[in-house]
Amino acid sequence: MKITGARVIVCCPGRNFVTLKIETDEGLSGIGDATLNGRELAVVAYLEEHVIPCLIGRDAHQIEDIWQYLYRGAYWRRGPVTMCAIAAVDTALWDIKAKAAHMPLYQLLGGKSRTGVMVYGHANGTDIEHTLDEVLRYAEMGYKAIRAQSGIPGLQKVYGVGRGTLFYEPADADLPSEHDWSSEKYLDHTPKLFDRLRDQLGFEHHLLHDVHHRLTPIEAARLGKSLEPYRLYWMEDPTPAENQEAFKLIRAHTTTPLAVGEVFNTIWDCKDLIQNQLIDYIRATVVHAGGITHLRRIADFASLYQVRTGCHGATDLSPVCMGAALHFDLSVPNFGIQEYMRHTDETVAVFPHAYGFADGMLYPGDAPGHGVEIDETLAARYPYQRAYLPVNRLAHDGSLWHW
Repeated sequence: MKITGARVIVCCPGRNFVTLKIETDEGLSGIGDATLNGRELAVVAYLEEHVIPCLIGRDAHQIEDIWQYLYRGAYWRRGPVTMCAIAAVDTALWDIKAKAAHMPLYQLLGGKSRTGVMVYGHANGTDIEHTLDEVLRYAEMGYKAIRAQSGIPGLQKVYGVGRGTLFYEPADADLPSEHDWSSEKYLDHTPKLFDRLRDQLGFEHHLLHDVHHRLTPIEAARLGKSLEPYRLYWMEDPTPAENQEAFKLIRAHTTTPLAVGEVFNTIWDCKDLIQNQLIDYIRATVVHAGGITHLRRIADFASLYQVRTGCHGATDLSPVCMGAALHFDLSVPNFGIQEYMRHTDETVAVFPHAYGFADGMLYPGDAPGHGVEIDETLAARYPYQRAYLPVNRLAHDGSLWHW
């Protein structure tokens, strides 16, 4: 089955998405997500100028060989732009292969390892009581796991608290807006949030929290220790992971489980943290880590060290990536949990999909392929709109800080 064409579709039904569609001489087509939040057009150019010309005429069934060709053959390897482009090709090819087999993708990945995929939702509020209300709302919707983020007294804008609730989108301006940050205020406030949540919710639900790279290692250790009584499912991205030695310090001081990796692009980003058992969950995802082919390698490696998967699943991933991730989640033996931020109604209409939510779980469905399509006519009604993530500055002196 030869690849006869490929094209990139850019649309903005509430936020920007980049989708690659690959077509074959047997009439089958597949799609892959290539969205890189705030740098979308960089991936578009990489695909259109450097990848698509290399695909025409290749056998669509040779997924592994094409992956190696795009990764090893580029010489300048890794990085988010390259790996998003490879992921889009890989996901589209798996979609085609499963359609050719008349099977849902999870069957080609070895079949089901579980009945469904446990997901967590995002509850955020301007203060502790508002966050509590949102957490309770998610619990009423059937979620078994809920991420909680709260506004902090004295800070105007805080990560995880923004426009909307179910459809929260952090990319908020044509050029980067600037938020203020204080680790001191955050460290004092966050344990109070989880004390209040456990007091009202008890321990039947999993609670998660995202630090979003904001703390130094010793500050992260302090936070993890202070949160131990509240038995978090995980504390995510406690400090920037470029210096992976830093996680030894955090690990030495707290038993709060650690999750890292939504910004990772290859197994090499994950290797030291996993083999040194410095994390409990790896958050790499289909679109940013080279597609299903490479994410399976990461998961297999992690399983040797009892590290489980917890793939990123915010709204900067299109339903195409979510659909592919769910088939991966359903099949992989060391699955932990899947992030699930609901897309807007406009996005759902552009990307009709087979997956569905019930009782805190997502189910990928049994449609052939990964079960997600794109309505290109409808997508054309939503042209690209430049949008950036904010930047952060320390409240006391204006120094640029980690986003």
